[in-house]
Amino acid sequence: MAQFDVHINTGPSREAIPFVVIIQSSIFDNYGRRLVAPLVRKELLPKPAFSTDQRTFPEFQVGEIKLVLNPLEIVSVPVDRLGATVTSLADSGQTISDAIDEVLTRSWG
Repeated sequence: MAQFDVHINTGPSREAIPFVVIIQSSIFDNYGRRLVAPLVRKELLPKPAFSTDQRTFPEFQVGEIKLVLNPLEIVSVPVDRLGATVTSLADSGQTISDAIDEVLTRSWG
């Protein structure tokens, strides 16, 4: 498991959130949990908030599914609850980090 790997969501919300992306640094690989952000089916997101803010809610595609990262629903999950790895978004790591940064830095204003 590596930072920005995309895993199948095995939880009850898997219809709306088919995948999660690991955002946790590899520094914490010995910890038995992973911090993940959901990749939500684009067509299921409320509009216009998610559709207008590409920096906070960047879009991705996994296979034929159009997805949006939702950094407002970051969660820690046990490693054994993550489904299979389907791809990596490492090439978009800065985009994902920027989205998380937007959520955190806006706490000041």
